[in-house]
Amino acid sequence: MHEAFEEHDAVEQLIAEIQTLDLDGLRRFWSARYGAPPSLRSAPLLRRLLAWRVQAQACGGLDADTRKALSRSGPVQPEGRQLGIGARLTRIWKGREVTVVVEEQGFRWEDQLFPSLSAAATMIAGTRWNGPRFFGLRDN
Repeated sequence: MHEAFEEHDAVEQLIAEIQTLDLDGLRRFWSARYGAPPSLRSAPLLRRLLAWRVQAQACGGLDADTRKALSRSGPVQPEGRQLGIGARLTRIWKGREVTVVVEEQGFRWEDQLFPSLSAAATMIAGTRWNGPRFFGLRDN
């Protein structure tokens, strides 16, 4: 029983360390333990992923039933697709009205098809954007 408490304390200590690291530190931490880090630019997201990996390594990760349920859930659909084929998302951007249409294979803006609403919003804005936020589907 004593061993379990020591392992729990070690996990808690690693998670506390993760919380203090900046993005470069998080990448170094990941590299030292798991190999090449994901190419994320979000320190909060990388912190969450690292904390999960540390805990999963210590506790065994997802059980077989959960893994099976997740595999049955199918591929993740891009946000905005639930609006239905033919839905039109419109906003004024830099003084001009832009409209993206939801299609079966993605999101169409002008004559170009994008795999995600974020890809379309990024092309429209000329800088990286969260598509659902750009088109007002999410709160600020």
